[in-house]
Amino acid sequence: MDEEYDVIVLGTGLTECILSGIMSVKGKKVLHMDRNSYYGAESASITPLEDLYKRFSLPGKPSESMGKGRDWSVDLIPKFLMANGQLVRMLLITQVTRYLDFKVIEGSYVYKKGSIYKVPVTETEALASSLMGIFEKRRFRNFLIFVSNYDVNDPKTMEAVDPNKSTMREVYKKFSLGQDVMDFTGHALALYRTDDYLDQPCIDTINRIKLYSESLARYGKSPYLYPLYGLGELPQGFARLSAIYGGTYMLNKPIEEIVMENGKVVGVKSEGEVARCKQLICDPSYVMDRVSKVGQVVRIICIMSHPIKNTGDANSCQIIIPQIQVNRKHDIYVCMISSAHNVAAQGKYIAIASSVVETNDPEKELKPALDLLEPIEQKFVSVSDQYAPTDMGKDSQVFISRTYDATTHFETTCDDIKDIYKRMMGTEFDFAEMERTKNDIFGDNGDQ
Repeated sequence: MDEEYDVIVLGTGLTECILSGIMSVKGKKVLHMDRNSYYGAESASITPLEDLYKRFSLPGKPSESMGKGRDWSVDLIPKFLMANGQLVRMLLITQVTRYLDFKVIEGSYVYKKGSIYKVPVTETEALASSLMGIFEKRRFRNFLIFVSNYDVNDPKTMEAVDPNKSTMREVYKKFSLGQDVMDFTGHALALYRTDDYLDQPCIDTINRIKLYSESLARYGKSPYLYPLYGLGELPQGFARLSAIYGGTYMLNKPIEEIVMENGKVVGVKSEGEVARCKQLICDPSYVMDRVSKVGQVVRIICIMSHPIKNTGDANSCQIIIPQIQVNRKHDIYVCMISSAHNVAAQGKYIAIASSVVETNDPEKELKPALDLLEPIEQKFVSVSDQYAPTDMGKDSQVFISRTYDATTHFETTCDDIKDIYKRMMGTEFDFAEMERTKNDIFGDNGDQ
């Protein structure tokens, strides 16, 4: 422990584990510590089920009908991976995929006037969807063709839509798309949580819709993937990558002090010893004096014995409730997985509803989502503060991740990783730099 490291990382959340993996691959000497006895920090999967009851201070034990406690692995933060998104690229380039198995989420749905509908993304689906009237369908189909052909390097494809000057509201108007179509396009395809995007340059929305449809094209059922045994497998996969490149891991390490000299980090004190470092990466919980609260997220984990109605008995799905449908400022998301993903006992389903807190009664805010899930056997309610760094690390060399947000995927987490990387290294993050050169050693002969 009494050694000098290039980088010390505190907390084994996904952001921290990916960064420690990247730093190790780049040849830096990394020490990674966590005050908890398990991997994942805020992004852990809790197993057995008894531990989830304890964590939420629920009296008693899970009932017999819940099956074996060990069959459960429940995510604290509900998110899926975009099949063509940044996290999957990171997993592929680092070959962390070899430690994980993924399943495609079976469907993506959007809420309209109390019912849910499959999100149409292909031209065929658009024409068959009951979300729109016959003329609207044609206009939406033309819009989808325009988006998929749109290329900023080829003016012919742009149809006089300037990527940086035309707003998305203007693009919708160009195709005469009505409020309902704007709703599911912005919230269920481009995955915005509010309507602020309407008056911003359209290029970001066009790219988001492309990401959605390219992700969908990879597997067909939905654009989302989910790892067997839960999201807690992701940080562990990247921790393993770091260890292969010489990273040192210590769980159950109480952090007594972050040692500073002249405003710059020089080490971390744990159990009376100081490990020295040049740079520090950590989650907000380790440096509460260097972050500010930027909001709250409410999440309700629901255990059920049935799939969600009107999803064709899917064993997994996502539902987006656009804010305008329920008079809110932020969307509500539902992520559902089940025993098919080795995260629940046979015949059981886990649905997690979440949103940004807007009132003094966060649980009530998720009622439209909970109504879709009834009957619910057991609920676990959490309201988490969201933090963002006030110290960007320029002088202190302390680099702090942002709290996981209410989005339904990991794109914002990857943006945060790239941002921290740039502040630490002074250069833009390049996926190619994550290419791994070392193999795992399996058995006596190694993995050739």
